[in-house]
Amino acid sequence: MKLGWDLRTGLERYLSSWKSPDDPSYGDFTYRLDIHVLPQIFTYNGSTKLARTGPWNGVYFGGLPGSQAFLFEITVVHDKNEIYYRYDSFNNPVIMLTKITHSGFFRRLMWKERGSIWDVVVSAPNDLCEYYGKCSANGICSIDKAPICECLQGFMPGSQQNQTSPTTCVRSSPLDCRSGDRFIKLTGLKLPDLVETSLNDTMSLQECESKCLKNCSCKAYANSVVSGGGRGCLMWSGDLIDIRKYVDESNGQDLYIRVPASEQVSDLNENRRRKIILAVSVISGILIFFSLLFCIWKKITKKARLTTVQDNKEEDVNVHLFDLSTIATATNNFSRENLIGVGGFGPVYKGTLSTGEEVAVKRLSNNSGQGAEEFRNEVNLIAKLQHRNLVGLFGSCIQGEERLLIYEYMPNKSLDYFIFDQKKAGLLTWRRRFDIVMGIARGLLYLHQDSKLQIIHRDLKASNILLDNDLNPKISDFGLARIFRGDDKEAKTKRVVGTYGYMSPEYTIDGTFSVKSDVFSFGVFVLEIISGRKNRGFSHPAHHHNLLGHAWLLWNETRALELIDSCLADSCVQSQVLRCVQVGLLCVQKFPDDRPAMSTVVFMLANKEAILAQPRQPGFFTERSSVEMHSTSRKAELHTDNSVTISTLEGR
Repeated sequence: MKLGWDLRTGLERYLSSWKSPDDPSYGDFTYRLDIHVLPQIFTYNGSTKLARTGPWNGVYFGGLPGSQAFLFEITVVHDKNEIYYRYDSFNNPVIMLTKITHSGFFRRLMWKERGSIWDVVVSAPNDLCEYYGKCSANGICSIDKAPICECLQGFMPGSQQNQTSPTTCVRSSPLDCRSGDRFIKLTGLKLPDLVETSLNDTMSLQECESKCLKNCSCKAYANSVVSGGGRGCLMWSGDLIDIRKYVDESNGQDLYIRVPASEQVSDLNENRRRKIILAVSVISGILIFFSLLFCIWKKITKKARLTTVQDNKEEDVNVHLFDLSTIATATNNFSRENLIGVGGFGPVYKGTLSTGEEVAVKRLSNNSGQGAEEFRNEVNLIAKLQHRNLVGLFGSCIQGEERLLIYEYMPNKSLDYFIFDQKKAGLLTWRRRFDIVMGIARGLLYLHQDSKLQIIHRDLKASNILLDNDLNPKISDFGLARIFRGDDKEAKTKRVVGTYGYMSPEYTIDGTFSVKSDVFSFGVFVLEIISGRKNRGFSHPAHHHNLLGHAWLLWNETRALELIDSCLADSCVQSQVLRCVQVGLLCVQKFPDDRPAMSTVVFMLANKEAILAQPRQPGFFTERSSVEMHSTSRKAELHTDNSVTISTLEGR
């Protein structure tokens, strides 16, 4: 594709939108190359600037996502006859489509033979900071901060602020060109728009600084070319408009802004104060570290003296066996007042031991499907799992027909108690929800990879995520868990058990399960905790898809922020929300091989600089029958025949 100007004829090549999805006449939006000072790409709504890349810096257009560098080779030609840019694929020849939609979004799509779909590889604007001048003149937009707008260093809000941006940013102290101004370096930025800007493409950065300092009207400067150590001089003499800070600083450039000498001194004092605080913190940390080492050493040596040598024939974990009478007393003889829930395998009671310790007692029903030997195996399995995000097992009881599991008590019940209740949902802020997502991701990673056994949970859902006193999440209910040994990667069962809405397509249809089945369930859970809506039973007036389909539609239309629970509007960090939606959609992709492993999921969630793949269509279900199915299939052997079907959804 070739966009730009023929200087000989005055011909401009640009993209124009359709008027509507069904009307191919010229619409309001255009995507074109601006050649004032340096080439920049603008999206216009009529004559109004809607979005902008940074200027061409000799290597790339500043601010374009780094992932594009691995997909396309961008070339800019600038001679006496033409100024244009073009892009080509690095890989084998592929079919690509570039367009600007009727609603003003730039899209670059690549044809995927597998699935015969258009895969969106570039979409813009994809966050609020990409909209032109979002944070006013002399402001900076940072999508990973709340609020996203703030004034540049040396500036302050000149009028009342709203929730997203100040109306103006003015100098906190006036410049004093004669007495001596200085420059402050800001890194990882999209450079300001080239309004009231001059260019000298032969100067070094040092020469540029000297020239800008001598010119009292010069407000900022930067290199125009980044290759070869940098060269060229851009100088701004007016307001600095449309600046953003990139999470991944490699996508941006350095900008030097002019401030009075007093501001520079204040900055130096602040740096000195930070260094002192850092030094004190490091010394304190070292002292605490060695104190802890000493305490641990004392504890180990004391334990070694008191512990007798035991037979080590088999690495089993000792689980405390309770008497039935002890548990009956603790639960007030399993009274209804102590009943705190009913799971797929039986009721759960709150109990208080003679020591005063509170416990949760799961009383397995006679028709739970577990024999005594299976029960013992489950007890040994859970006892061997030790992780802060897995519910702890205190012991068990086997007496006659009674089989009991005694767990640590979770006073805040399960996650679904909060997120699916409009009155209680506000108690879990976005920060809390993100921490819960991270905790469950780490818990699953432990089960899949870091524990001595590879465990497939098979029933991860909101009601099986319990919250302790501090709202820390813990995965519970291992009744359906399976152990993989050796090189096993997947298994198959004729008895499909689990919870509809959370089960992966391959498990529901073929009975095939693997770690990727848990990944699918995790993706459903992530989208549920973001939206506060259940996947199963979800309805929308505009379509008949479930929550996964709804999220997929919003993602393809760059409207993913509309998915978020309304009670989180004031507390959410938009960049985190978008990252979580993208990770959730990656986890619920139709094919298991396309879904990431939990180690990758944890990395993507924890590292805001990580480059994420674009999700493919999800594997989701819509019910054919009008008869409401039970939420779990444990009570009977359910088959997929005539009950569910996989639907294929493609965004426009």
